[in-house]
Amino acid sequence: MPQSTPSPSVLRRPRLWIGTGLIAAVLSMVFALLYVGGNVDPRGSLRELPVAVVNSDRGADTGGRHVNLGEQVVAGIQKSAKGDRSIDWQVVNRAEADKRLGKGKLFGALVIPEDFSATVTGLTAPPSASQGKAAAPTLTVLTNQAAGSIGSSMASQAAQKAAHAASAQLGQELLKQAGSQKTPLPTAAQLMLADPVTVAVADGHPVGPRSAMGLSAFYYALVLVVCGMLGANVVNSQVDTALGYLHTDFGPFRKREPVRHTSRVRTLAISTALMLGLSVVMGSLVEVATVVILDMDASHLGLLWLYSVATIAVVGIGSLALFAAFGTPGMLLATIVFVAMAVPSSGATVPVQALPDFFRALAEFEPLRQITEGLRSLLYYGAQADAGLARAWASMGAALVAALLFGFAVTRLYDRRGLHRIPRAEDGSATGSATGTAVPGAAADSSEAAAPATA
Repeated sequence: MPQSTPSPSVLRRPRLWIGTGLIAAVLSMVFALLYVGGNVDPRGSLRELPVAVVNSDRGADTGGRHVNLGEQVVAGIQKSAKGDRSIDWQVVNRAEADKRLGKGKLFGALVIPEDFSATVTGLTAPPSASQGKAAAPTLTVLTNQAAGSIGSSMASQAAQKAAHAASAQLGQELLKQAGSQKTPLPTAAQLMLADPVTVAVADGHPVGPRSAMGLSAFYYALVLVVCGMLGANVVNSQVDTALGYLHTDFGPFRKREPVRHTSRVRTLAISTALMLGLSVVMGSLVEVATVVILDMDASHLGLLWLYSVATIAVVGIGSLALFAAFGTPGMLLATIVFVAMAVPSSGATVPVQALPDFFRALAEFEPLRQITEGLRSLLYYGAQADAGLARAWASMGAALVAALLFGFAVTRLYDRRGLHRIPRAEDGSATGSATGTAVPGAAADSSEAAAPATA
């Protein structure tokens, strides 16, 4: 009996090393550039972060004239902001500021109280027996963690810096007024007048204690996107297994169904239908796990459930369309689109206003940003449509239509050109050789040996 020549080791094949190496190199480079590139310098990229200035000061009469020091503070902020595009200072009243904070349109606010002028001028007023110790003037900085913790922190720092600058400017004027008086001020009083304003920080739009400090919307959105991608991978492999295109390994055993020649269009239709059903299961379990088991702060649970199911379905169908159009590379492309480019441009941690221009452009259409904004509306802003929810629904609808049109257009083109996944054999040997029985994995699978190569 002639001896069989042993096959060379797979590791000796250059194509294996080159192909695998190129894929690994591209993925590592893309993820590093996108993930780190979007977050490496948020302060240097900061442009037009919306922060409100609220002047509620009623003014005060002093020295025979009426003064409004709140207007002076606002004018000082606007003057210092000229030529600096990092902060978009919006002068509004308190009601409008609260409204915008409650919709995520502002990352913070600087509030000048009604008695600001009165308390400041009272510091240099002559002492009176009936008058107690003068009240310290206060400026309040409002934060908004629901809009993003880093963006809220940036807004808070900018507002506090503006408040301290205003305090120093007022202090210079107060020291001049005190110096013109006959009685010299004690050193302690001079130090107090040099920086007279107390800056208080308060939460402008509180979130619940179990909201991950305003990040629960992002984590929930990321779970939905990952579930959509994983669901698409499961559906894709299970449908191929059911059609006999793939085998299934159970430990040392292998099972393969008889090959069922099915058009690419019909295969995508089957996968889409299965993905829709799977989305209901996955979306329900995500909400149960987060809201019921983990006790995450959430309201509008029915709408949250519908949103979760729809998000998983849209991401899953989009992934399936990429799989159907590009095959195995489609899985890598879906990872880049739904994860690598989506996370750094989502505005969930670093606000969009602090991203480089490239990532700001991505944020206009990348799904994770729209999904996160919709979830912020559901979890923090009372499900208000103009707080990001309406845009999220519209974006998901557009993405679903685009995915279906693209997927079915490409698969129909493949079918019309005869680019079947398994070419049809005229003698029917391709279907006749498949087997549905389980055999030991060490044995050669007859269906694999007989099946023609994939087109």
